[in-house]
Amino acid sequence: MSQVRVHNLSISLDGFATGEGQSLAAPFGHAGERLHGWYVETRFFHEMGNQTGGSGGADNAFAARHNPGIGAEIMGAGKFGPPGWQDDPDWKGWWGPNPPFHTPVFVLTHRPRPSIEMEGGTTFHFLDASPSEALERAREAANGQDVRLGGGPTVVRDFLAEGLVDHLHVAQVPIVLGRGVRLWDGLESLEQSYDIEAVSTPSGVTHLTFTANTR
Repeated sequence: MSQVRVHNLSISLDGFATGEGQSLAAPFGHAGERLHGWYVETRFFHEMGNQTGGSGGADNAFAARHNPGIGAEIMGAGKFGPPGWQDDPDWKGWWGPNPPFHTPVFVLTHRPRPSIEMEGGTTFHFLDASPSEALERAREAANGQDVRLGGGPTVVRDFLAEGLVDHLHVAQVPIVLGRGVRLWDGLESLEQSYDIEAVSTPSGVTHLTFTANTR
């Protein structure tokens, strides 16, 4: 069976994966871009934007695991748009006419709308569904490939709580946010279900990899 994977989910030292006050002008709230500075500096990110340069090393190696083998993505309403996007019938996401996914993407929202076909192979589907129901739909669309769980933190937490995540990559960034949406709340003893590896890099980021164990 295909796996459910999370890649490049950045959190602060105090566990917040996004800041408070998300808006159209501030997609990550008061955190700004501080959580993702390591990622945008990588060669992988530069290549996605058809740019040269960017850093190599471990940060780039972890970033580049984002795409291979992915056949569909699931994301939450907060990743697809700012608060209130459901009231704008013309909102098609943050990413312009050719989003970087190039697969079916299932957006979890309590206010579904018709699917939107974009350039480059991305089609957004809008579901009011439980994690297991959404995963069933995504696996059908993925055609045997893996399903990427794209966030935000509330969606990832919900899938972790139901034991649906096979691989989780968290990048712990050396900043303290103090407020926002925390990843780990309610997930006591999660470590018992995963084999965990930690890799620290010169950027100050610690990459935590959780692989579901068979114990």
